Amino acid sequence: MTHAQLADELTQIARQAGNEIMRIYAADFETSRKADQSPVTAADLAGEAVIVAALRRLTPDIPVVAEEEAHAHGLPEQAPERFWLVDPLDGTKEFVARNGEFTVNIALIERTTPVLGIVHLPALDQMYRGHSGIAERSVTGASFERIGARTPPAEGGIMTISRSHASDERVKVEELGERVQGTMVAGSSLKFCRLAEGVADLYPRFGTTMEWDTAAGHAVLAAAGGAVSTIEGAPLAYGKAGFRNPHFIARGRRG
Repeated sequence: MTHAQLADELTQIARQAGNEIMRIYAADFETSRKADQSPVTAADLAGEAVIVAALRRLTPDIPVVAEEEAHAHGLPEQAPERFWLVDPLDGTKEFVARNGEFTVNIALIERTTPVLGIVHLPALDQMYRGHSGIAERSVTGASFERIGARTPPAEGGIMTISRSHASDERVKVEELGERVQGTMVAGSSLKFCRLAEGVADLYPRFGTTMEWDTAAGHAVLAAAGGAVSTIEGAPLAYGKAGFRNPHFIARGRRG
């Protein structure tokens, strides 16, 4: 199955998971804490169940690494050469706050690189996907349209920030030599998509993230002409021991 064919299948899988998440979002739900103190809801578990079952039917030969399964049963000691990375509900804090900026994330990793990614915002009815140099966006169920990252303006780029990690990231990124003229608040992996659609230019992250938090958005951004690198400038790779990311900066097109 080609990446384009897989993208069509994943679009439907992400929508099915989003529908299940929205069913819980519309009702009263409880929030509990995992061992690492990150929040989890019934929607995380229900969304992941839909995605993992569908992926195992669709591609039984490709292993799946999914966030909630990893918390419950542990991570593989060594990453396969080709595997799925799933975050069924990125932005659980956004979900609990009911601001709509939470995402369903599915990515295909091949030889440490995210080659296909789907980012779905079920509350906003938006879908982003990227593969093979093609990045696309669908809004309110409309047909997909091509999107692309932009070259930052000469006066400096727009930096995406989260509500919970905004305090000193602009200072840190400017200390690394980046020019920033303004900021844009966005939740979860939507920050990558803002770069991919050319309305922002930088997304630095100096805190802890896991690979499933970033892989799908990374794939969309890469297909749109952007890139994600470590602070030292190396490409952000996947399948690392522990599946934990170092600090990184995502960028649109370089001038």
